Amino acid sequence: MTLSTFILVFDAILFALILLSVLYLAVYAVAASFSSGSETLPPSSLLGRILILIPAYKEDMVIESTVRSFLKQNYPNEHYDLVVIADHCSAETVNNLQQYPISVIVPDFEESLKAKSLAYAMEYVSPRKYDIVVILDADNTVEPHFLNVINTCWQSGSQAIQAHRVAKNLNTDTALLDAISEEINNAIFRTGHIRLGFSSALSGSGMAFNFDWFNRHVSQLVSAGEDKELEALLLKQRIFVDFLPNLYVYDEKTQKEKGFNRQRRRWMASQLHALYNNVPNLIPALFVRNFDYADKIIQWMLPPRIVMMGIILVMSVFMLLIDWTTAIKWWCLFIIALGIFAMCIPDRLVNKNFDRAIKRAPLIALKSILNTFRLGGLKRQFLHTEHSYK
Repeated sequence: MTLSTFILVFDAILFALILLSVLYLAVYAVAASFSSGSETLPPSSLLGRILILIPAYKEDMVIESTVRSFLKQNYPNEHYDLVVIADHCSAETVNNLQQYPISVIVPDFEESLKAKSLAYAMEYVSPRKYDIVVILDADNTVEPHFLNVINTCWQSGSQAIQAHRVAKNLNTDTALLDAISEEINNAIFRTGHIRLGFSSALSGSGMAFNFDWFNRHVSQLVSAGEDKELEALLLKQRIFVDFLPNLYVYDEKTQKEKGFNRQRRRWMASQLHALYNNVPNLIPALFVRNFDYADKIIQWMLPPRIVMMGIILVMSVFMLLIDWTTAIKWWCLFIIALGIFAMCIPDRLVNKNFDRAIKRAPLIALKSILNTFRLGGLKRQFLHTEHSYK
């Protein structure tokens, strides 16, 4: 086989694989763009007992303000308990937190992991009885009606719930790109999936689960991709994951490019870990008609979007130098992919800094591709957002 033939064969195979990824995203992006009517449940008169867990690894800068904000909930105080897992927080922070009507537990892990913090907290509260467990990040804030809506959804029969995470800050180009990326995820992997009858993806925070189910399974979480491990456990058991698009959880976005790339490396590592552990179950899941679980495995097969766009852009330029006629399909695919993502970006994120942030995306995509060769060990690390204010 000549070099030119090899290049053309490689080009055709790679294009087919990327095309399938783009088509997958397109189906759910289009589904997300259609309104499903009212998505608000009527309030429930029944009040469940709710446990809120906030793992706080080295989160001295933000955890106290997060607790103060959460305590503004209009859900009856006697029906919920807030537990902060102050992992590697300072003694001053722990002392300050203990002044609030919450529980503070201080683990002493040699190797910290969010999953370990959650399991540690569940051992601490296990003698108590709850109906629902809610997981938030240390920099998350929610509106006063948050627990009321979670309770209403649970009372309607939902056993796993994902709220809508949105950006708390848009103060840098990187933060804006992070916010855009999350909203694309929300459209494709949450709203679009729900509209077509599939489970929502989990976000890692703003999640709620049946307390007994979570208590039985939290010890099985062993990696930094605990949200993907939870998805696999839920979908294997055919437990549907609901999405509440109108219930916001405000999440601080990564402000520096270094943190953005490190975060993507960790996500890629956890996705590969999830794929490795679950891909043998794809065919069996199809045979038993567990299409929700099968779809999730296929989802994990997709290259991360930023890597996918990097590949499309590189191949568009490379094939233009080899044979411009073969490059046309790549440029068409590039335009289609941009159109898909544009459909998913809410108008509120198209601000004065939008154009500047988008221009930086290709360089970040290239760095993300290079980062795929440096994934070792990240699935075992507890990475948190770096904060620049208190």
